[in-house]
Amino acid sequence: MAAPLFASSQLAVNVLSAQSLLAAFGVLGVGVVMFAETGLLIGFFLPGDSLLFTAGLLCTGSGQHGVKLSLAPLLVAAAVGALAGAQCGYLLGRKAGGALLSRSRSVRLREGAQRAEELLERYGHAKAIVLARFVPVVRTVLNPMAGALGVPERTFTVWQAVGGLVWSLGLTLGGYALGSSVPNVDRYLLPMVAVIVAVSLIPVAAELYRSRRAANEKEVRG
Repeated sequence: MAAPLFASSQLAVNVLSAQSLLAAFGVLGVGVVMFAETGLLIGFFLPGDSLLFTAGLLCTGSGQHGVKLSLAPLLVAAAVGALAGAQCGYLLGRKAGGALLSRSRSVRLREGAQRAEELLERYGHAKAIVLARFVPVVRTVLNPMAGALGVPERTFTVWQAVGGLVWSLGLTLGGYALGSSVPNVDRYLLPMVAVIVAVSLIPVAAELYRSRRAANEKEVRG
């Protein structure tokens, strides 16, 4: 009787919940989610930011239900999944062009594609590729968009690696550092995840502010 109950609990996974994913799949789940969210358009809804942060926190043994992960394998899984996923998305976009995005019925996905294209046009390839990592949905669609728009493969590979490592390792280590220094930190997990997601948007907000300020100054001089 115990075996069927265990199997059913494993199947009842909430893919929108970082804690549920980690309890069911552990470190392997982190790598798979990173790959799906950054490389496959169907993964745009997955909780990348909160998953990385929560996984780092669980490496300290601060999580509920006895879930504890190992930091070194987690960092490897997060980095490999994020980098391989982005490269796969780029290659798919290069091969299929914009067909995959144009056929999508998801309003959220189309809005993300528009924002991704605007980032590439406004900030150039390097900045856009790095900044996109910190914006949900945009980090999913920018990779195939970069391939479809003909961003040079070498340029894309270098900067997606930079952005991917900063994003995946930074959030994971941030969760680990907080879990190591604050007792019973898992009680405040939800508000902390919201803060982390908001903080991850700061680089993009800063770039938008700078570009608008520069445009205003140009208009005044003109």
